[in-house]
Amino acid sequence: MKFEWNKSKAKDNYGRHGVSFELAKEVSKDRFAVEFLDDRQDYGEERFVIIGMAAAHVLYVAYTERKDVLRIISARRATKHEQETYLHENPSSASSHGANRNRTRCAC
Repeated sequence: MKFEWNKSKAKDNYGRHGVSFELAKEVSKDRFAVEFLDDRQDYGEERFVIIGMAAAHVLYVAYTERKDVLRIISARRATKHEQETYLHENPSSASSHGANRNRTRCAC
């Protein structure tokens, strides 16, 4: 999977949230990650959110798909509510590394 982002936006995001886009792209490797369409407003393009683990933290990453590339828009640590969504979608048994589950698209 290929990723891209605006370098200036990545720097601002790190300053604001303390999460690098390099770290954020690791969320895509979490097979228990929860993804959903971000339709809170009209962004002029489809935007998605993925909530998943990276470096022992649950992260919230907003992105859009452009051709075969995921463009990261923002990344931060998940709020308590977002962490609960992640945990709700993944019963405690899902934390086992041997579990064989695909990522969930949720209607959150």
